[in-house]
Amino acid sequence: MPKSHDAGLSGFRRAAFSLAVLMATTGMASAAELNVYNWGEYINPEVLKKFEEETSIKVNLSTYSSNEEMLAKIQGGATGYDIVFPSVHMQDIMAKLDLLEKTDINQYEGFKNIDPAFLRAKSDPDGAYCLPYAWGSVGIMYNRKIIGKDITGWKDLIETVKAKGLKFTLLDDMREVLAVGLILNGHKINSTDPAELQQAADTIIAMKPDVAAFTYDERPMVQAGDVAAGHAFVGAMVDIFANEKDLGYVIPEEGATMYQEDICVLKSAPNKDNAIKFLQFYTRPEIVALNVTQQTNGTANVPARELTPEKIKNSKEINPPAETMARLQIFEDLGPALRQVDRVWTRVKTAQ
Repeated sequence: MPKSHDAGLSGFRRAAFSLAVLMATTGMASAAELNVYNWGEYINPEVLKKFEEETSIKVNLSTYSSNEEMLAKIQGGATGYDIVFPSVHMQDIMAKLDLLEKTDINQYEGFKNIDPAFLRAKSDPDGAYCLPYAWGSVGIMYNRKIIGKDITGWKDLIETVKAKGLKFTLLDDMREVLAVGLILNGHKINSTDPAELQQAADTIIAMKPDVAAFTYDERPMVQAGDVAAGHAFVGAMVDIFANEKDLGYVIPEEGATMYQEDICVLKSAPNKDNAIKFLQFYTRPEIVALNVTQQTNGTANVPARELTPEKIKNSKEINPPAETMARLQIFEDLGPALRQVDRVWTRVKTAQ
């Protein structure tokens, strides 16, 4: 390389370096970012806004509608996401696939706020990878104006809608719906016994004449009175608090599922440091309480419970008593047996 060209290139490098320093010190550098991939409407926008204000990290939110959709996208090569919110059984699946980053969030001072009972992931019993985010029951939201009474459970609902010629909805969710069938037949929701799964399918198929739709959009349908009731997540309590005269939510007396999502950092995350800052941020009770107040679900953050409004803190639906908790079951990773469940689900959906 000619000497004069080398000198010119060195000068260019010095100028570029000086410009980079100037941009960094004057705030002209590209803003720090955090790419959040979460269930639709599963976080209070005020939480993200507060994180941005405190850290100057720009949050980009993308959403998914199921664990399976999220996993398929990540496995399909989608890049750029930093944190995801898998259910506990999906966290275990993602851990097996080596998709999650160890964050050591359990070493952070704020982790002391977490109730150890919510360290449910078999792949992460100490919380070294993910932070418990939110949890709740999956029950029945109903319109007492349409149905004419309070509902106690699935058998009560089915008998009532049949007698009155009404309709209800079920979630468009393979495991949640088959779990209803399993529970009604006295089986565990993680059963892979072929006979028990077929019995569960038969129970759901028998319901289908009274089922208006398999949908995640049951809340507006119940509110409007288009259906008498809907299979629903406890987040429906936000609607019930707004109209307690007409609407109700019950954890079925026969038993129910519970969900729990955790905040996990992807191994492929481009902004790992920012992602860990968000996990640390979300150990703060006042931040968690801000989220719970808008989401109306449960939290593993013990001090945060005391900071929520009285109607949430005292809600037996959001914070069930011990005897109700004993009736709740959580999904586990079924491994290869999931294919068998999928075949049974196909039978349910295609049955006339």
